[in-house]
Amino acid sequence: MSVGAPDWVVREDAGIPVLIALYLRQVLGIRSPDELPPLRSLPPSELPRAEAEQAVLERQWRAFWAMTVEPQAHPSSVPLELVDGYDTYIALPSEGFGELLRAILPYAEDAVDYARDMHERYAATVHVGTGTSYRAYASAIAQHERQVGRRAHSFELNVQVLPLAQRGIWWIGSLTVAVTDGLRGDVVAFDAAVGPIIADLA
Repeated sequence: MSVGAPDWVVREDAGIPVLIALYLRQVLGIRSPDELPPLRSLPPSELPRAEAEQAVLERQWRAFWAMTVEPQAHPSSVPLELVDGYDTYIALPSEGFGELLRAILPYAEDAVDYARDMHERYAATVHVGTGTSYRAYASAIAQHERQVGRRAHSFELNVQVLPLAQRGIWWIGSLTVAVTDGLRGDVVAFDAAVGPIIADLA
């Protein structure tokens, strides 16, 4: 691009930390974010838990989720510590997350295995180096530019492609959306779904 021209960056992934966080959300019976569907082929938690205990877990998981999705926008005020069994994928603040830490420890192996498997499935469909991911967003941006009659503003967008039970696209951070893997693989439907996202940013 020429000097001074608008620029845009789209990063797409099925991030292992994000997948782990959603796995834990489901097995712990965390309800928020309410609008985000559960993961496919993973039963919800049936663990009985006191209302006060559930409220604490929900609050701590929401903070953990924000730090996982957009870590630079949600830095911890205290040092982070890696969680046993989760390799380098999870680091929780050293204070204020004791209940969540104790709750997630039993799920480490299953959560990491699930997330790695889903990430590998995503990577196998991306065809690294072919530029298909870039072209999908470039097409939506070009269409937006035609509609508004100007170049797109500079922006950044992070896209998490996830095996969610309901087809769609959802904001999960100020610069991050989650999209169902099935929708991402449908060129026409994805173009239509990502268009409003691009319009919000560009």
